[in-house]
Amino acid sequence: MEARELRRYYHAGSGMFARKGTVRAVDGVSFALGTGETLGIVGESGCGKSTLARMATLLEPPTAGDLLIDGKPTDRVSSNERHRLLLSVQMVFQNPFGSLNPRKTVGAILEEPLAINHRGTHREREAAARAMMAKVGLRQDQYDRYPHMFSGGQRQRIAIARALMLRPRIVVADEPVSALDVSIQAQVLNLMMDLQDEFRLAYLFISHDLSVVRHLAHEVLVMYCGRPVEHGPKHAIFTAPLHPYTRMLLAATPLLNKTHRVTATTVKGEPPSPIDPPVGCVFASRCPHATDLCLNERPVVRQFADSRVACHHVETIG
Repeated sequence: MEARELRRYYHAGSGMFARKGTVRAVDGVSFALGTGETLGIVGESGCGKSTLARMATLLEPPTAGDLLIDGKPTDRVSSNERHRLLLSVQMVFQNPFGSLNPRKTVGAILEEPLAINHRGTHREREAAARAMMAKVGLRQDQYDRYPHMFSGGQRQRIAIARALMLRPRIVVADEPVSALDVSIQAQVLNLMMDLQDEFRLAYLFISHDLSVVRHLAHEVLVMYCGRPVEHGPKHAIFTAPLHPYTRMLLAATPLLNKTHRVTATTVKGEPPSPIDPPVGCVFASRCPHATDLCLNERPVVRQFADSRVACHHVETIG
């Protein structure tokens, strides 16, 4: 999958007293995702991560920019080819308690993608569902049970199995472990890594938990207020972050060290409104290194060291 300057805007303010304007949910995101790779998307709430996920799964068209799968633009292909591309991307949702139909058994949930796409006979679909249950660590005697009879971790295993029933090449995981206990998170993450090795899956992994991203991702894309601010290999992002916002995220990670807790509070303020973003750098109002140039001119994403970063002063502060 490749994204080229993806943008997604929404028109806001349909009510009488609502503020009218254009919400720039995603504003110029580019990345390349290869076979067997994981791209971690991080950023605070409201930065556009889930909107990017919906565009990556073809649930929403981009307002501007191109999304390519296997080198083919998804908005300029035939309906049959678009359907094929759509099946090659599947999604694992954040909440396993709400993403599974409570009226269907596990077997019916797993067979449904195959039935909708007219794949195999009933017996073949059941065999495929049982085989996938074994791969995600579910027992065969659980085939006829309902979602409410499972724990949160088991439900997320069911959701992962459902996403893999059509054998996609890309899986978009939107906060897939944030609703789980910490002890269960590691099990689900290790399962995802094992499945990635077995099926050569590409993951677009969205999370606000940097420790989870560090465990799973190969590359990391940091977003702020809909814009990419830093993108690079995992080791570069976590050992030598360049953008002040990336440093702020890493400093905000809870640690027992008292000195660290003091430095974690140095960056204050709130993100700007997505309806009325600043003309310059979106992080300028919170950045300790901001100058008049930052306030009046939007920085372009450029290569510096091992990463691509959107900062006017990266040579100085990096």
